[in-house]
Amino acid sequence: MASAFFISWRCFEIASVNHEINEEILDKEIRVIGEDGEQLGIMSAEAALKIAEEKELDLVKISPAAKPPVCKIMDYGKFRFEQSKREKEAKKNQHVMEVKEVRMSPNIDENDFNTKLKNAIKFLADGDRVKVSVRFRGREMAHTNIGEQLLLDFADKCSEIASLDKQPKLEGRSMSMFLSPKSAAAIKKAQKEKKQAEEKAAAEAKAAEAKQ
Repeated sequence: MASAFFISWRCFEIASVNHEINEEILDKEIRVIGEDGEQLGIMSAEAALKIAEEKELDLVKISPAAKPPVCKIMDYGKFRFEQSKREKEAKKNQHVMEVKEVRMSPNIDENDFNTKLKNAIKFLADGDRVKVSVRFRGREMAHTNIGEQLLLDFADKCSEIASLDKQPKLEGRSMSMFLSPKSAAAIKKAQKEKKQAEEKAAAEAKAAEAKQ
């Protein structure tokens, strides 16, 4: 029973940036973890602080909701410095999703369509959402179905790396849709399924050719 408890209490993580440290800890009893992660047992905050001071370290409350609260002996200044470094690194590597827009006309030619498609694929690969819109002018409003099909074709050509959030919607003289980038796992799955479908089609074509 003791060994099971030992495993669980060692897994406590430091729960908050604003910790009670040293003399701020006023609980009558606390569970104490040593600087190397060893169990020091349940004792008074005063006794735990004395141990920390003898080691020239700090007593930090890391799990205030536990009964009794869990405190750890550590170099708190070093811990805060390393935590700050990790937070800055995570923030630096964090990508904030933006919404990029690609605009087309219902009578767009193939070269322009492919250029717009290339731009959208780049935005999606960078982790951004893409709004794709078709603007209707004058009598083009009588043929909004052409713009809708154009958008659906565009979405289909991006389907390996992007998901269509909603079907194209007409607002005023513009019809638009939103594409969101797929996760790496979803892209890998789609590529695998595409390869399997191509291999199956090739095998069926070869079998049909052999029968002739």
